[in-house]
Amino acid sequence: MQDEGHALAWVGQFAQHAGPRYLQIAQFIEQALASGVLRPGDRLPAQRRLASLLQVDLTTVTRAYDVARQRHLLEGRGARGTYVAAPKAELGQLLDLSMIIPPPPAGIDFDELLRQGLAQVLLRTDSSMLMNYHLGGGSAADRAAGALWLAPLFGPIEHDCISVCAGAQSALAALIMALSPAGGTILAEALTYPGLLNAAQALGRRVQAVASDADGMCPDALEQACRQHGASLLYLNPTLQNPTGHTMPAARRLELLRVCARHGVMIIEDDPYSLLADTAPPPLAASAPAQVAHIATLSKCLAPGLRTAFVLLHSAALRERFMTALRALVLMATPLTSALTTQWLHDGTAQQLLQGVRQEARQRQRLASQLLAGRSSHDSANLTPADCAIHIWLELPTYWSASTLAQVAQAEGLAVSPASAFSTGPQPPEAIRIALGSIADEARLRAALRKLSELLARRPGQSRSVVV
Repeated sequence: MQDEGHALAWVGQFAQHAGPRYLQIAQFIEQALASGVLRPGDRLPAQRRLASLLQVDLTTVTRAYDVARQRHLLEGRGARGTYVAAPKAELGQLLDLSMIIPPPPAGIDFDELLRQGLAQVLLRTDSSMLMNYHLGGGSAADRAAGALWLAPLFGPIEHDCISVCAGAQSALAALIMALSPAGGTILAEALTYPGLLNAAQALGRRVQAVASDADGMCPDALEQACRQHGASLLYLNPTLQNPTGHTMPAARRLELLRVCARHGVMIIEDDPYSLLADTAPPPLAASAPAQVAHIATLSKCLAPGLRTAFVLLHSAALRERFMTALRALVLMATPLTSALTTQWLHDGTAQQLLQGVRQEARQRQRLASQLLAGRSSHDSANLTPADCAIHIWLELPTYWSASTLAQVAQAEGLAVSPASAFSTGPQPPEAIRIALGSIADEARLRAALRKLSELLARRPGQSRSVVV
């Protein structure tokens, strides 16, 4: 029988800005399980008793226990009470560190926000409009919502310069069609977003690598590439870059803009992560609005299911070309999700979600740094715990190649992304990208990172002993 002091050892301090108290209680349980303060089979206090001890109402504790049960942390045993659940067996399920998605926002009941948001949409919008065609790149309200989302980076924006798209990938493909000729060349960094490589191949364009240094793409190398290849389009992901997590300094951005201006090269600025950064330099599009098409998606900092991206393009003629190309790919963004996105942006829910994602991402960066410290080819500083990034770049020990590590990890139920998936050059580095949001449960993420750390400590060909 546990004494009361031990039974409450898992309870933390309520924080003023960490979300509703019932979610904080559920998070206390989750953190205590991860740290070993609580173990499977431990009995928790009765709800009424816990409410009295914490000086909260009974409903708060009831909701907290309900959330913890939904997360498979607790189980009810009838009259015997509530107990910490045994780990749920997930036979054969891959621990996926390969897909970049935002982690579950800290301190937020996403289900409740979704119910409230959809209720507001249905209250304010004719349902027939939500089931009809919308052909204009977003309604006036949708474009105004986009302006709100981009305001921290750009300040006030003319709403007509914004187009609403069904995600960044279709926007990227349409911009490639609108801004480069068939068979043309797109310049990009040697390690770049795989979606660019896929879109360019499908659309009959060639991606040409441009050399980079510690500050990003080299202006001299870009100058030479513009002369050599006659390219009309440059692709950049300058903030918390995918895959490396690097952020290009402001001075380097201006140097690249000057090179592109001399050669008449347009720039696609793919910028899904700036609002996750603590301090990001101004976007290229803020310095050269006529020269840059800026893409901002909500998929990487709120939720992929919203399928909403905003494209900022100041030239009316280029916007028309872009919209023509976009309609050939995706006729419209889904009205229901667009309406939900607009509702959340106007009522502040999106900003609340963003702060929750940032908080959780920062915690996951700390966790990865702890568990993978010393596992890179140099030292723990080679992890890129940049701001609130939701991915890190790990240079491997010399005895591992990225392709071999990815194959061995896959065989052991762990998915990571080798550098070859991002490479536009002939010889990718021996490194992997690790996504920190694709495993929702923190305890499972901890297990995945610990498994990766153990794998990195082994050498290729070393297998675990099997005893029968």
